[in-house]
Amino acid sequence: MIVLCPYTVLNATNLETRSLPKKIIGRVQIIPRRAGLRVWARLILEMQLVRYLAALVPFIAMVLYSRDLALPVTQAPLLMVLVIAAVEMKVLRLSDKGRNRLMDQASADRIHDAFAFRAKAILRRIAARRSLDAGELRLVAEQSELARVSALTFVSVQSADPSPHLIALTSQDRIILGDLFDTDLSERDLHRANLRTDEALQDVRIEAASRLGARPFGGVDRCDGGGRMTNGGQRNEGVCGRGAAGPTGGMGRAKSGSYDHIVDVAWQA
Repeated sequence: MIVLCPYTVLNATNLETRSLPKKIIGRVQIIPRRAGLRVWARLILEMQLVRYLAALVPFIAMVLYSRDLALPVTQAPLLMVLVIAAVEMKVLRLSDKGRNRLMDQASADRIHDAFAFRAKAILRRIAARRSLDAGELRLVAEQSELARVSALTFVSVQSADPSPHLIALTSQDRIILGDLFDTDLSERDLHRANLRTDEALQDVRIEAASRLGARPFGGVDRCDGGGRMTNGGQRNEGVCGRGAAGPTGGMGRAKSGSYDHIVDVAWQA
């Protein structure tokens, strides 16, 4: 998970936007301030030109292997286009039948419900920490549409007040975002659900004014043993992540633990 805010990327100007939600993949290139080799490799794989060149490696190898093959290869541009199309459409993307084989629609809905539940709880905690009492907060999670590769997830908190922008999350805010994914609800789970429904972006919103309502805004929603939501010790009747046994089990519970899966920087910001 790559957290997007001015503190975590070198090219912060690419985070500027005139409308929400701000989309990243296929539109701008992000350069994280701190990322491991695997993350950089995954970011490079997301570049369309790199994938095209990788698909053409066999043709380049044939030219280098034998001069006699150079002329036939260079005169077969249609074959090259077909190879690129096959890799892009058949290998790195799923057909409708392939999406249906991933999981059933009910399982995908449960995953999305659990994600929205956690996202709203996180937004409440961030808004309470910042003492926000007006405007709308949005947690936006955008994932790559590529299948059969590891999930690439960009997460940001966005707001239209006073103008569309990505909020500059402090180190404490980014730690709170660490509760978004864990073993019960992983990036891979969300990626599979998104592939099933052909939705690359999840946009969860809350109104900051709702903190003035009956339920304390700073309370953290969790699940009790019976699958019901609790807030500050008060039992509610809502169902956490549908409380169903599915690909994610008890997905609604947000766990604090290791945040090694977050690509982050500027912890002292």
